[in-house]
Amino acid sequence: MKTFWAIALVLLVWNLAGLVAFIVQVRSDPGDLGDAVTAEAFATMPAWTWCAYAVATIAGTAGALALLKKRKVAWLLFALSLTGVILQFGWTILGFGILERKGAGAIVFPFVIALMAVLGTTYCRYLTKHDVLR
Repeated sequence: MKTFWAIALVLLVWNLAGLVAFIVQVRSDPGDLGDAVTAEAFATMPAWTWCAYAVATIAGTAGALALLKKRKVAWLLFALSLTGVILQFGWTILGFGILERKGAGAIVFPFVIALMAVLGTTYCRYLTKHDVLR
């Protein structure tokens, strides 16, 4: 049971950090968000991508809170978050072309973010199937 609480708390802290990053990035001038390429990516990001980013962070945080309350809806919220992550980084990689502009290293952090969303979804789905979540 200690493992459950540790995983749930890590997922909550991770998703809260993502939510804070989203709020900071929405409220900041793109030029203040990093190097010139990163600033251009944020400046040219379409509204639907910002919406996907919002869904990813809000649903992920809600999923972590639901997990802490042992609610079945947690897996669905994490799956929604994962969808937002895929859409957001899909544009960054395919639409903006971040790999061509910054190199393969630019995909490391998006990969970690996607991996955390997959792990949250998979873990909650596992707990649901084993009647841990209600």
